[in-house]
Amino acid sequence: MKDGIAIAGTIAVDEIKKIDKYPNKSELTAIQSVRKSIGGAVSNCSVSLAKIDPNLPIEAVALIGNDEKGRFLISNLEKYKNINLQHVRITGATPFTDVIQDGTDHSRTFFSYKGNSSSFNETMIDFSNLKSKILHIAYILLLDSLDQEDDLYGTRMARLLKTAQDFGVKTSIDIVSENSNRYKYIVPPSLKYTNYCVINELEAGKSVGIALRDGLGKLLREKISEVLIKLKRMGVRDWVVIHTPEGSFGYDGEELCRVPSLLIDGKSIKGTVGAGDAYVSGVLYGALKGLSLGESMELGTAAAASSLFEEDSTSGMKRYEELIEMYREFPKRKFEEELHC
Repeated sequence: MKDGIAIAGTIAVDEIKKIDKYPNKSELTAIQSVRKSIGGAVSNCSVSLAKIDPNLPIEAVALIGNDEKGRFLISNLEKYKNINLQHVRITGATPFTDVIQDGTDHSRTFFSYKGNSSSFNETMIDFSNLKSKILHIAYILLLDSLDQEDDLYGTRMARLLKTAQDFGVKTSIDIVSENSNRYKYIVPPSLKYTNYCVINELEAGKSVGIALRDGLGKLLREKISEVLIKLKRMGVRDWVVIHTPEGSFGYDGEELCRVPSLLIDGKSIKGTVGAGDAYVSGVLYGALKGLSLGESMELGTAAAASSLFEEDSTSGMKRYEELIEMYREFPKRKFEEELHC
């Protein structure tokens, strides 16, 4: 009987460089501090889930180089006894990301070296030996081989997701945020074979061609329901969730659900790296354990908020019981209208 969650695709070493303020082109700014940490969906989600539930079976599926960065990743993942590394392959150069943390607003800018992640394709997962009930793969638009066209399924990522479902595994996807028009070509084929689509407002809007923020950055809440429904009709079988700093919005085909974000004192926020992966981890844990969509979104909201208290992607993550308590006790952002799940 299948159990647990497999996390596949992007893995990297993050070098988090804190600066006073992001400079204009050709300007200089001073780096205040440098910290190295695990990064990418495979390590972020695997460790987050391992912290949420130390007894949860987790399978990491990725390519890691036989180099200093690869050894750093392995040594950190090996600290968690419930993370199974038998699906990790050693080849090529380990990807890394320079994460530039702006001290003025805690925003982050990513400079990524893809390394061997460009070679990760549908043959890298041995489904006959995969024991997990859910497969989460990320990120679409960053895994070059899987983004390639497929004559039958649209993309090679869609082929991989279809294969997973044929083996009785539920599928989950995430997308990388980028300034391009590739979303409308590359994302839709995968939605046909996705059970859980958990993405942010930029990725959701670009995937269906509807902007969810105006020119001043204001969230266009009145359009979110339309985007959720469009994504669901494009093939997502179970849940579509859009997470934003203001709150998260979900749709299961019958009910629209809105969950406000937690109010965190800005002085307590040390970084936002990995908050999206933390949110996804909470939602997927809820799905695996049979929680409702709303309950899973609350868990994801608390998981994302907990990650803000540390500079890296996973150090702030708490256990399931602590996250539930955190969501209940922290003050919530106010929505403009009454919201229900």
